[in-house]
Amino acid sequence: MTPQDVIGFWVDEVGEQHWYQGSVALDDKIRDRFLDAWQRASELTAEWSDSPDGALASILLTDQFPRNMFRDDSRSFATDMLARKLAQSAIDAGHDMKLDPLLRQFVYVPFMHSEELGDQNHCVALFKERLPEAESNLRHAKMHRDVIQTFGRFPWRNEALGRETRPNERAFLDAGGYGAMVQGKLSLDGAH
Repeated sequence: MTPQDVIGFWVDEVGEQHWYQGSVALDDKIRDRFLDAWQRASELTAEWSDSPDGALASILLTDQFPRNMFRDDSRSFATDMLARKLAQSAIDAGHDMKLDPLLRQFVYVPFMHSEELGDQNHCVALFKERLPEAESNLRHAKMHRDVIQTFGRFPWRNEALGRETRPNERAFLDAGGYGAMVQGKLSLDGAH
């Protein structure tokens, strides 16, 4: 397994049109091909993360792939902390700025996936400063931050993480949740 295996799969086989859309077939394909690598993530990312492509592959392996391999399961988030560490190291080394702008977004997305407000603010700032042309990504970063500002966590993760859903979270989910926010049908009070 090499960084090029990960990036080539993500770019050439999955493709931009499917990056943020899940399907059983795609989830199965990622699990079949990358589960072993994900289980060795600490070892592999230590080997890979000293180059722009290696850092990107490391982040995809620890942030994007588990969300497909373990959809609706707590393991989806098991390597999130490692992904954020890898992302910050990539940013500190300037690796993100050497990546194609279309792929650079994946260096910042681990902060969008965090349930810490500081990480959310960091994500918004990264998209504004380092990828300003990605207006859709910035919009999503702001909406994720608004959810964390409002609830302190992502309500849609509650079931997978065995958390009790609070009444205000239930009302949000019943109103369509994040999907309704994206469609402009739901906004959060005090959202920025």
